[in-house]
Amino acid sequence: MNILDKIVANTKQEIELRKMNTSIPELERSTLYGRTPLCVADFIKDPLKSGIIAEIKKQSPSKGIINADVDIVEVGKGYEASGASCISVLTDHEFFGGKMDYLTAVKSEVDIPVLRKDFMVDEYQVIEAKAIGADMILLIAACLDPVELENLAKLAQSLGLSVLMEVHNEEELARSINPYLDLVGVNNRNLKTFEVSVDTSLKLADQIPNDFVKISESGLTDVSVISALKEVGYEGFLIGETFMREQDPAKALLDYTHQIA
Repeated sequence: MNILDKIVANTKQEIELRKMNTSIPELERSTLYGRTPLCVADFIKDPLKSGIIAEIKKQSPSKGIINADVDIVEVGKGYEASGASCISVLTDHEFFGGKMDYLTAVKSEVDIPVLRKDFMVDEYQVIEAKAIGADMILLIAACLDPVELENLAKLAQSLGLSVLMEVHNEEELARSINPYLDLVGVNNRNLKTFEVSVDTSLKLADQIPNDFVKISESGLTDVSVISALKEVGYEGFLIGETFMREQDPAKALLDYTHQIA
């Protein structure tokens, strides 16, 4: 069993426990559930912003502890001030040190969209995402068959949430495209081996329909690659560890954006 399989198995166990503690009707009665989510594509395309989805991530299976003591809310506010188009908040605790409370806390302090970054495998999580204040969810093609992915995306859009679908290769992209997506992301990190190559984004760029906002994810430590990615159609860039491993992640983001041509 690879790490992705372990994460998904653990996620499914945790979902069953949460279902016993909080019903769907209870989630739907939450204060944040009634708000209208922000349109992420509009913020990614905003010429006054960077196009960067800046991630808040304390740890990961591949890197271990990245920044355990960071103030989540201060980082979120700093990211917004530094020009982020969107903020990604990890909500998986077991493997990434995240919490759903982190997302709610960040959302209460910023006026840009917030992505719930987690391993979404159940409709309950989509409803949960809206209830905690998310504007967008992530659907990972490697974790879902095409029918599951489309059903989750359709539900998310019906709730006003934006949908970012993530792929790692041509096969995942070909089988997973559906009309209920808003953004398509190419993860340059193989979730099974953790090897990283920006060539993955470059190779898949012209295979992503132009109906969707194109996002490149992971391994974007070298600012120079952003220009190359923009040339082939990418408008958004999900970046986490590059900023989070610095003492001041928001300043790291600001320094990064100043170098983008």
